[in-house]
Order: sequence, then C-alpha cells, then structure tokens
Amino acid sequence: MITDWQFYALAIPAVILLGLAKGGFAGMGALSLPLIALAIDPVRAAAITLPLLIAQDVVGVWAFRRTVDWPLLGWMLPGAALGIALGYGFAASVSPAAVMAAVGLISILFGLYRLRVARRPRGRTAARWPEWVGSLFGVASGFTSQIAHAGQPPFQLWVLPRDLPRERLVGTTAIFFAAVNWIKVPAYLALGQFTRANLLTSLALLPVALVATVAGVKLVRRIAPERFFTAIYVLMIGVGVILVWEALR
Repeated sequence: MITDWQFYALAIPAVILLGLAKGGFAGMGALSLPLIALAIDPVRAAAITLPLLIAQDVVGVWAFRRTVDWPLLGWMLPGAALGIALGYGFAASVSPAAVMAAVGLISILFGLYRLRVARRPRGRTAARWPEWVGSLFGVASGFTSQIAHAGQPPFQLWVLPRDLPRERLVGTTAIFFAAVNWIKVPAYLALGQFTRANLLTSLALLPVALVATVAGVKLVRRIAPERFFTAIYVLMIGVGVILVWEALR
C-alpha cells in the first residue's frame, strides 16, 4: 500500500472529483488520473483508480438499467474492446514517460474539447453518419479510456448529437463505461498492475470515492455544474501541460 502523504494529497482530491463525476457532475472525473499521475506512474495510477470506477458504476447501472439504447451500444462496445487492446499494447511497449506524455496530451485535448463544447450549441452532424461509424468512435473511446480513463470525448462526439432523451442518455453512458471498465480488467492484469500494494491503496481510497459519489448525486440537484466546469477544464489543461513537460524532460 502506498503510504507517501504527497500521493494522498493528490489522490484524495482526484477521487473526490471521480465520485462527483459519477454522481452527476459528468466530465470532472477526467482530471482524476492526470492529477494522480503527477505523483506516480500513470499506468499504476490508472490501475489504482479502476477498482474505484467499477465500484461506483454499480449505482449508475442499477439506477438506469431500464433506459439504455442497446443498438447504439451494440455498435460502440466492439470498437471499444479493440481500442482497449490497442491501449494495452501501447502501454506495454513504450516507456512510462511515453505513457505520461500520452496522458498529458489526452488531458489537454479533453480540456480544450470541453471548453469549446461549452461555448456552442449541440449539433446533429453525427446523427446523419452511418451507424458503423459508431464503432470507430468506440475504438477511440476505448483507447483513451485504457490510457487515461478519459473515454468521454469520443463517446460524446458520437452520442450527444443523436439527441437521446435524458434518461436514455444517462443509462447508455452508465452501461457503456461500466462495460468498458470491466473489459479493461484483463489488460491491467496483463500489465501486472493489480498488485497487493495497488489494491490496498484502492481499498483505502474507496470510502472517499463512495462518499463523493453520494455527495455528487445530492449536490447536482442543488448546484449548477456549469459553475465548476470551466475551472476544472482549465486546470486539466494545465496539468496536461505539466505531464507533457515532465515526460519530455
């Protein structure tokens, strides 16, 4: 188990953001892994946070299991599995510095994408594309999710323009990422990252994750998430720049 206080100084806020994201402040969780990657190897950081994500997924899957667009998932999940395999191959064949640079770049692109989306109305372009294109977005979502638990942007680029009813959108998102997180388990096993120390660290952070998830569910009904998003995404870009700089060094 990790005992370094500097790790927890970054990990606890990161896990709180992860819980708030699962509780309804969608997008905040993308900052979690880049934050933890400032303290430890990004692959190890992803392995520690994966069990937390799986535990948090239980609530969303149970709550929205009846409002899911299954045909959409049928197109995206096979692509996501391929993307996860590609992400595993990338992490297994390059140096930790290269993975850190990838996490940093994904963080920067995610932050810029979310800031841009926040400033324009939602479009419908993707809805006119053939259904099989969803598999390509699934590949991109699986790859970025495997590397940095940041599969939301490709997923949203395909799904949001389809204007699903809110309950169906939330349910489809919950089921997709729950499935993706379980598909990632063999990849992290193959990378040798589910060590006793990592799992004990996940267990130590689990209460924080669960409390933050419940808090997110309650707070999202009282506070407009938009108040926080700009600050979160700007911070995410800044963390991404730091990671890329450290990797280049």
